[in-house]
Amino acid sequence: MTLGPELTVTRRTFLITGTAALAALGLPVPASSSGETKGSTMTSNSLTTTDGTRIFYKDWGPRDAQPIVFHHGWPLSADDWDNQMLFFLSQGYRVIAHDRRGHGRSDQTDTGNEMDTYAADVAELAAALDLRNAVHIGHSTGGGEVARYVARAEPGRVAKAVLIGAVPPIMLKTEANPDGLPKEVFDGFRSLLVANRAQFFRDVASGPFYGFNRPDAKVSQGLIDNWWRQGMAGGAKAQYDCIAAFSETDFTEDLKAIDVPVLLLHGEDDQIVPIQNSAHKAIKLLRNGTLKTYPGLSHGMFATHPDIINADLLAFVRG
Repeated sequence: MTLGPELTVTRRTFLITGTAALAALGLPVPASSSGETKGSTMTSNSLTTTDGTRIFYKDWGPRDAQPIVFHHGWPLSADDWDNQMLFFLSQGYRVIAHDRRGHGRSDQTDTGNEMDTYAADVAELAAALDLRNAVHIGHSTGGGEVARYVARAEPGRVAKAVLIGAVPPIMLKTEANPDGLPKEVFDGFRSLLVANRAQFFRDVASGPFYGFNRPDAKVSQGLIDNWWRQGMAGGAKAQYDCIAAFSETDFTEDLKAIDVPVLLLHGEDDQIVPIQNSAHKAIKLLRNGTLKTYPGLSHGMFATHPDIINADLLAFVRG
């Protein structure tokens, strides 16, 4: 870490001396990670839906601030959004993220693992927390969840939406979508999950998800381990079912029905959800959509390049 022409702090020095070293140097000390932000509260809770499923969620920040709601991808959890939640919390927003049913700390459901129920769970959460004028941000499968929910949301609940590396309109190859991926691809996902879920998740995270399989990629073992940790916390049956939910669900009519501003963000080197069959098609279906693409960035670009993505998200939310 270079601090000036004559002053360098190595990672080892920081790990050994911690914030004391920064204070001694007259540099700003990072805020405490105690989970509290001045003027706001931070809580973690659960909601029991009408079908008896317990949904874990985080709800941080001032209750009278505009809500930013984050929707995670497969097979992860709300923890995938920690960077963005802390960023928007620091900007004065109320931030919410939940573990989709069957994922993370939510109940490991064996039924209801499909997009209509996912969206219904979000609707129940929005009603329980009385979320109004919210901005919903979804990544990958979570982008599909956002599209399905926002298209059906009660008036006044949603102000804007963001889809990042999202699956809509539809991933699967069909007669109506001849450019999609063959079902055999997703059958392969299911087979790998059944055979050795732990190894499959390790391979996805260390390979195409973050683009770590590309030459000269800056590999983060922390991101790989965190992806694996989140995935293994969820239920195998729910994750198995969710493969059909993210690949076979057709969001065409949802995209057409959305009447709030929508921002599409997509990495041009997305190896998981190819841009040509997702964002490039989705933008043509939206009434009020904006597409921004990122040369060389991967499916997990909001984790590998949060400084870039957070700035664009904030500009859209404030705009």
